[in-house]
Amino acid sequence: QVQLVESGGGLVQPGGSLRLSCAASGSMFSIYPMGWYRPAPGKQRELVAAITSGGSTNYADSVKGRFTISRDNGKNTVHLQMNSLKPEDTAVYYCNADARGVGGGDYWGQGTQVTVSS
Repeated sequence: QVQLVESGGGLVQPGGSLRLSCAASGSMFSIYPMGWYRPAPGKQRELVAAITSGGSTNYADSVKGRFTISRDNGKNTVHLQMNSLKPEDTAVYYCNADARGVGGGDYWGQGTQVTVSS
């Protein structure tokens, strides 16, 4: 079982920045692909950014060039640096750890609210 706790959300003006963090429990964090998701029309959640155990990253087209995902395996933490925020980035952001490749489950945090508004 992996527990994920997100932090760093809040209210920011358009053009501003926020840094989300996700702290994971357990000793196998370094081998899990990790991702950040948010709700989207017609979908339960859409992928915002993902990072593999080896550090390869993938981003939604809508956030490329503005968001950066990173991980610190020594601290069991994944971050999402969000710059040049837009009102359409307003959402609850969820952290995900996909341990299915090693016989575990697909784990989610409780979410952190990001509101971009003037």
